[in-house]
Amino acid sequence: MKAGATDPLLADFVARIPAVNAIADAAPGFLWRWLEDCGEAGPDPFGDPLLLVNLSLWQDVASLRRFIYGGAHGAVMQERGRWFHPPDGASHVLWWIPAGTIPQLSDARARLLHLNRDGPTPAAFTLARPFAAPAD
Repeated sequence: MKAGATDPLLADFVARIPAVNAIADAAPGFLWRWLEDCGEAGPDPFGDPLLLVNLSLWQDVASLRRFIYGGAHGAVMQERGRWFHPPDGASHVLWWIPAGTIPQLSDARARLLHLNRDGPTPAAFTLARPFAAPAD
């Protein structure tokens, strides 16, 4: 982020979060999202107070893509330059997990590091370069 979440620069963005989260919660293919009060115990594995962390589970890549680039979230994405610096590397990472598994922030950090180090692989990929779900 270009400033902390309580900074007036982010006010418009922060004001949109509840509505966008509600849309995500009701979106086809949405399964779960991390909330600060249900995450893993201990320090933030990213360690950057200006890094916005979002971790969610989706049934498939197509459902996530429709949410990200459509509707209210798509409108926020078009304006992201107002609130966020361009990323130095990948800013999102996708990976497949077995049904019933809930990932942790530390999992997301490890996958993002993998993606930025090795590029898209079946272990860590992007919306632009997705990999098919494993057979199991």
